[in-house]
Amino acid sequence: MIARRTFLKYLAASPLLATTSSGRALAAEIFDEGSSSLADYLITSPADALDVFDFQRVAQSVLPVAHYGYLATGTDGNETLTANRTAFDRFYLRPLRMIDTSRVNLATTLLGSALKSPIAIAPVGSQNAFHADGELAMARAAGTRDALQILSNVSTRSIEDVIAARGAPVWFQLYPTSDWSVTEKMLRRAERAGAEVVVLTVDLNSGSNRVMLGQYIRADDRDCSACHSTHPDAWLERKPMYDGTGATTAGFDTPGMTWAFLERLKGATTMKVVVKGIVTADDARNCLNYGADAVYVSNHGGRAEASGRGAIESLPEVAAAIGERVPLLVDSGFRRGTDIFKALALGADAVCLGRACIWGLAAFGQPGVEKVLQMLNAELAMVMGQMGAPSIADIGSQHVAMR
Repeated sequence: MIARRTFLKYLAASPLLATTSSGRALAAEIFDEGSSSLADYLITSPADALDVFDFQRVAQSVLPVAHYGYLATGTDGNETLTANRTAFDRFYLRPLRMIDTSRVNLATTLLGSALKSPIAIAPVGSQNAFHADGELAMARAAGTRDALQILSNVSTRSIEDVIAARGAPVWFQLYPTSDWSVTEKMLRRAERAGAEVVVLTVDLNSGSNRVMLGQYIRADDRDCSACHSTHPDAWLERKPMYDGTGATTAGFDTPGMTWAFLERLKGATTMKVVVKGIVTADDARNCLNYGADAVYVSNHGGRAEASGRGAIESLPEVAAAIGERVPLLVDSGFRRGTDIFKALALGADAVCLGRACIWGLAAFGQPGVEKVLQMLNAELAMVMGQMGAPSIADIGSQHVAMR
């Protein structure tokens, strides 16, 4: 493996590779996001991790090539995926001195619920592709760390089993389809299971061009048809939340969806409704106008549109548009405590982790996820101390500025 990595690094430095968009994408992925002179070192225990990128390197080494590609991919030339990380450099922190931070407290509230921390687990589908225990291991880690978990409705485990594993309710993420009856059945099931919040994802109504995923699939020498049927609706058979709904792949093509869908959803459920995938002030105001209970800034981890704009760059205008009227969540590209602190200072109430938690899951299962959550909470607490913010409520615009 070391020899292979050495070759890939040589390949990544090749001028020929750098001249093509696909080459640049693969080169960016060959050098992991947290690259260092010791990037080849693979930890053998969660306890050995220095940051979340240690888990990324293990995940890449243990996952099938195509599965890692599904996790790593962006769209087109990975412009948005890349921007999700580089955009953090546009914002710098402003430490305030001589403030008592002997008792840093991460506790907060979100939609009326008390949380131990503003760090939550973002919805990621198909988690059995990354670990045999999939969403159940993620849920057990969330329970152990007392972290909010948002469950994807394309999960490989049912909401009932996930809630049982976590020992507490989860939020339920919903992909809309063109068949309203599918949505109704999903809502009723989530409500019966005990979910109190539904997270409507609105950023994939017109599909996405995941070139890197195709490159990784092409590089995988396994026979993927052994697990993945070529029938267009076969993948739904592995998604228990769609059992008995009559959903079809064709139904996920929803370019005609408008804000009337949100209004209809609000009237059809007792759950609070969060709208995920918002990146502009215009849409943030529409969320308020049509009754959203919270707004969620996200570009799907760079997997939706090729805007080339990082999620952290979208956050200030959305925060300004909604003010204090509803809570504000954000995801896409968060890897360090400083990243999370910047988002909180720019107006977010919670920061959700997707890939970072999946890296932990793929590398070591439940203990890996627990360590990722523990590390990032510890990093956030340290940064709060450094910035002179003893509580989440003390974090504000005075702590951050743009270059």
